[in-house]
Parts: sequence; C-alpha cells; structure tokens
Amino acid sequence: MSIEAVREYFKKWHMEDRIQELPLSSATVEEAARALQCEEKRIAKTMSFLVNDQAILIVMAGDAKIDNAKYKAQFHTKAVMLKPDQVVGMIGHPAGGVCPFGIKDDIKVYLDESLKRFETVFPACGSRNSAIELTLPELEKYSGYCEWINICKGWE
Repeated sequence: MSIEAVREYFKKWHMEDRIQELPLSSATVEEAARALQCEEKRIAKTMSFLVNDQAILIVMAGDAKIDNAKYKAQFHTKAVMLKPDQVVGMIGHPAGGVCPFGIKDDIKVYLDESLKRFETVFPACGSRNSAIELTLPELEKYSGYCEWINICKGWE
C-alpha cells in the first residue's frame, strides 16, 4: 500500500484529485511545511504505536509531542512506537508517509486535541512526498477515527 492505495481509498468520495504529490520530500514535519509552504504546526503528523501488540495511529499537530503520562493514562501502557521496519507490514504505508487513509482494517485511529485549533490541516497520503489539505470534519470522516484524545504536550 502507498499513495496508490490512498488515491484508491479517496475515489469513493471523488477526493483523489485533492491529493498533492510534492516535488520535495514531506517525510518530516519540517520538510512537509517547507514543501506545502505552511506553518509546521498545521502538518497533521501520524504516529504509529503498539498497544497490547496491536498497532494504533495517533494524528497530532506538527508541533505536538507525546506526553508520556497522558499516553499511559489513556492507553494503560507505556508509549512504544513501531520500529521503521514494522510500519509497512502493520500499517500499510512506509515511515515518512504514514497516514490514516487506506490502512489495514484492524488499525484504530485517534485524533489528538492539538489539531482542534486549525480550520485545515495537512496529513500525508501514503508516500514521503504527498499530502492533502482537510478540514477537521473531513479528517474525522476520512480517517475513520475512533475518538479525540488529549495525550500531547508542547503545543499549548
């Protein structure tokens, strides 16, 4: 799975043409902001974690960092990120292109409160040089999120 899977995923809503394939890398928050000419905090980074041997995704603002105490309170375990060699197999997208679209069926997606201060955000689209601009209601709809959570710091 990759940008092609995300493009196919968005076809059911006729949204595939909104995906931007960028001439520059968007694999990191800094690179994505530069490529999209926006503030780093508006990049919706998707982080992959293991909870009870199950992969989950957390979409958060580009300037947010995981607060370990809040994470443990939410998930009742220590924050353990997927290793780069686990990401494609467990999520379906490569590291640097992880997004909540076109992923494996059993992956829970959480949206962090740090995103709520923006009208639109830019999540990746399955490759290291892609993004889509979405409103928060669109992000909720297309990510298939299970809940909004508050587990980040550094953005307040």
